[in-house]
Amino acid sequence: MEFSSSRARLKHARLVGDRREQYPHSLQFYQEPPTENISLAEFESFAVDRLKLLKVVENLGVSYVRSGEMYKNKLEQELRKLKFPYRALAEDDYDARRKDHISHFILRLAYCQSEDLRRWFLQQEMDLFRYRFNELSDGLRQKFLEYVNLSFEAISEDLKNEWANDLCASTPGLTMTKVKEQMFYKVGLSDAVELFRARRVFIKDGFAYVPLKDIDAIVLNNYRTKLSKALALTARSLPSIQSDERLQPLLNHLSHSYVGPDYSVQKNTGKISLEHIDALSVKSFPLCMRQLHKALRENHHLRHGGRMQYGLFLKGIGLTLEQALEFWKKEFIRGKVDADKFDKGYAYSIRHNYGKEGKRTDYTPYSCMKIIMSNPPSQGDYHGCPFRHSDPELLKQKLQSYKVPLNGITQILELVKGMHYQLACQKYFELTHDVDDIGFSLNHPNQYFVESQKLLSGGREPKKEPSHLGNSQQKSSGQESMNSNSTPTSSNTTADAELEGLEAYFAED
Repeated sequence: MEFSSSRARLKHARLVGDRREQYPHSLQFYQEPPTENISLAEFESFAVDRLKLLKVVENLGVSYVRSGEMYKNKLEQELRKLKFPYRALAEDDYDARRKDHISHFILRLAYCQSEDLRRWFLQQEMDLFRYRFNELSDGLRQKFLEYVNLSFEAISEDLKNEWANDLCASTPGLTMTKVKEQMFYKVGLSDAVELFRARRVFIKDGFAYVPLKDIDAIVLNNYRTKLSKALALTARSLPSIQSDERLQPLLNHLSHSYVGPDYSVQKNTGKISLEHIDALSVKSFPLCMRQLHKALRENHHLRHGGRMQYGLFLKGIGLTLEQALEFWKKEFIRGKVDADKFDKGYAYSIRHNYGKEGKRTDYTPYSCMKIIMSNPPSQGDYHGCPFRHSDPELLKQKLQSYKVPLNGITQILELVKGMHYQLACQKYFELTHDVDDIGFSLNHPNQYFVESQKLLSGGREPKKEPSHLGNSQQKSSGQESMNSNSTPTSSNTTADAELEGLEAYFAED
């Protein structure tokens, strides 16, 4: 009992004084960088957790209405799980506030390195801030505004009553009763540009009169301006950071980071027959791997980038070293590479990927982030992410050739336009597997394969009976796997029968 009481007193003590004053509010604009010393392990742990959180924010923002209860509930669950602040001004969340503060600045360092990274980071941080700000009560919002020096002047009751009709007419969603209940703030027009453009605010004598419910637009605009400027300034400071041999590898890793399973060891190793690959490429490969498989079958060759990306993916789905050597050799000798040249020039790199040559490193399959962010394809290459690296018109033609519905193609292209490449792939999964919501965040090509096999084996419920989409895709399987020097694959019916046992295997946990 004495020990417990002592711990409680210590915990209370650390929340008072300087440490408590450091984080007076659970929400902040991240104006002051942290100055304390932390271990490299804590540095990486904080950063990975925040990256997980921001990826959830991105996924939820596309899947749900941001103001909806489902969005709020799922995001709060993630904040609780990762131990970030979720309860405004709680008395016992010093550790959560500290983690929130430090992790933001770590990812700011990692994601300031290119325009694409800065844009993605800014958008997710804005969405996270919007959610947390809107969860504050009116009283706590006012305290936060004072905390970040946005103490807008509240207009008097007499003035509000005098302008009641104008305030009601100029502010959508407000009735006269609500006007009388709301606090209105006198805000400089430059701070209320977004509301002014949307014609959602009463303007008089160069000032906007904003109700408390809409003050979030002002705060968000202010936060966006500050964070955008901070990212640009951080990018200029990168040379001094890059000279630190401890930090730079971590920061580079974070900006290309994948935080799920690495798929380097599969329980299905050796369970996949080479005869299954053509059928699997149509039914269960993500678009990037389907594209590589098709190019390999047609050209009997892939350049180094394609061989690495596809070879490690095949390793991840279960091909043994012996199967991989057989698969690549059979295909290459159908082109311009004879058996002797293959053994001397290509077999080494395949053995190297399996950890049997060189440094004996057992390489892991590429994640979506690695494929998207590194080694873009050039002319004659087929690797990369089709949603990131393909011309939108060519991507549209490819999806049409795979019989993806037109409305689905439109949704995918909208996601691509918004640079949500992994979510575009997620939508492709839903459309080709006839499900409404896959129920997970797609971050890895091998995850796509595993989840596809689970669904096809009955591990997940489709939304309806398989439509002509599946039949059309199976029909195209024969076309994709045909080439001038090889015999056609077996019929789709036979291939489906052969795959039944494999799909059942993936359904097992």
